[in-house]
Amino acid sequence: MKLPRDLSGRTLATHLCKNHQYLLVHQSGSHLILQTNQPSHQRISIPNHSALRIGTLAGILRTVAQHKAIDRANLLP
Repeated sequence: MKLPRDLSGRTLATHLCKNHQYLLVHQSGSHLILQTNQPSHQRISIPNHSALRIGTLAGILRTVAQHKAIDRANLLP
């Protein structure tokens, strides 16, 4: 799966909130803090950068995919 090179942190956070039951809890500096209780409690931090680095994006997608028990390809906007 090829990851997008121009995906912003805000776009990813908005997509996770709309489609995967995450809530934007607050912003701490340049990081957006998202939280979910489905299927159990999880908090993730997403850098609010104009373009996320590939390793950072891959790590966030891996964490969310493991927690939700879905494929990483289904997480991308």
